[in-house]
Amino acid sequence: MNTVLTGILVYISAQLLIGVFVSKKIKTEDDYLLAGRSLGLGLATLSVFATWFGAETCIGAAGAVYEEGLSGATLDPFGYSLCLILMGLVFSIPLWRRQLTTLADLFRQRYSPRVEKLAVLMMVPGTVMWAAAQIRAFGQVLSATSGFEVELTVACAALVVIVYTMYGGLMADVITDAVQGVALIIGLSILLAIALTAGGGWQPSIASIETERLALFKTAENENWLDILERWMIPIGGSVIAQELISRVLACRSPQIARQACLAGGLLYLSVGLIPVLIGLLGYRLLPGLEHPEQILPQLAQHYLPAFLYIVFAGALISAILSTVDSALMAASALLSHNLIVPLLGTIDENRKVRIARLTVLFGGMAAYWLALQTDRVHSLVEQASAFGSAGIVTVVVFGLFTRFGGAYSAAGSLLAGTVLWNAGNYAFDMQTPYLIALCGAIAVYSAIAILEPKLHKITHL
Repeated sequence: MNTVLTGILVYISAQLLIGVFVSKKIKTEDDYLLAGRSLGLGLATLSVFATWFGAETCIGAAGAVYEEGLSGATLDPFGYSLCLILMGLVFSIPLWRRQLTTLADLFRQRYSPRVEKLAVLMMVPGTVMWAAAQIRAFGQVLSATSGFEVELTVACAALVVIVYTMYGGLMADVITDAVQGVALIIGLSILLAIALTAGGGWQPSIASIETERLALFKTAENENWLDILERWMIPIGGSVIAQELISRVLACRSPQIARQACLAGGLLYLSVGLIPVLIGLLGYRLLPGLEHPEQILPQLAQHYLPAFLYIVFAGALISAILSTVDSALMAASALLSHNLIVPLLGTIDENRKVRIARLTVLFGGMAAYWLALQTDRVHSLVEQASAFGSAGIVTVVVFGLFTRFGGAYSAAGSLLAGTVLWNAGNYAFDMQTPYLIALCGAIAVYSAIAILEPKLHKITHL
């Protein structure tokens, strides 16, 4: 086990060195946040895939499928694959053509600077939750490998990802995404082959899975079609407008590359994402009764892989996590620095903008670490990250990007309504479908205020 842990530490160190080396070329805010808007199709596709293919897919989804069967895979990989494809088909080209730096810039261009700042306050918490989920999963992998307590390994994981992200910038993130994406595919493929071999081969392994565990749309006794729709809408509506994804779109050399990268990344995501799902189904028989279901992948690897292949697999898991957590922290940094702090400071040079962005990475990483300690489930934290505030955000983005209907009052009202309704429904009243209620409420408030907006502008101006 000491050899395995040493191999993993060497792998992490190599990723850190790549980030530090590439970071020396960062000169401007655009270099740091958008890789100089220079991404080609290959790097962009691998980055879209690797950024979205994180802890929730490898650790969370496999654990959920282990517990619930195939219905536990609604969020990942099916929901997020559709999210990436939707971005490519609908949003990528209109967003790229606006030459934004962050999604919040759209709120300033289309509505007002005050709406821009309100949108940032709605988006940053979900992004930090996403980063917290990755840090928690990183800690789970280190804990399963080293035998140390999860709390200690989560702290080590947080330190690594904060340092890694502060140095890297988006270009370093994208380059390491390419390395990490390849390592991830190789590592998961190896583990799947071993799991199938342990189960007696492909046909016996698949035949051993109970029929009831293969129902994708399985519902509990008190569930209905609205509950199913809720589960699908959270990853699709909640993530299609995520800053992590949009930064890849904006960093591409052309709108055509942006669209093709999202479509190709979505298809790759679905293909590779089915591997942890299948392993979760097989693992239920291979390692029954796990106390922590989210450790099914590292536990299977530890049981069945020789040391060298286990190092490859553990490196693959860490690749998935690093490629997502640095993107999440970068997204929070971009929103806080570019849309809040820099405008408050006025005209400053590019070097200072980069320093501010790096400091906000540190701030976001510390907040994510605290959140990672407050939960014991990666899957639930990811779901909350996708849902928090996003009902209002996606409503305002769709109206703002594709129509001229509504203005600043409509946008502000919709953002507030979506966030308040989701938090009330999810936390205060424990509703079955808080996201659908928040989404419908955000659309209704936007539409109602938009009709009255001409009169409101005569009274005051937002």
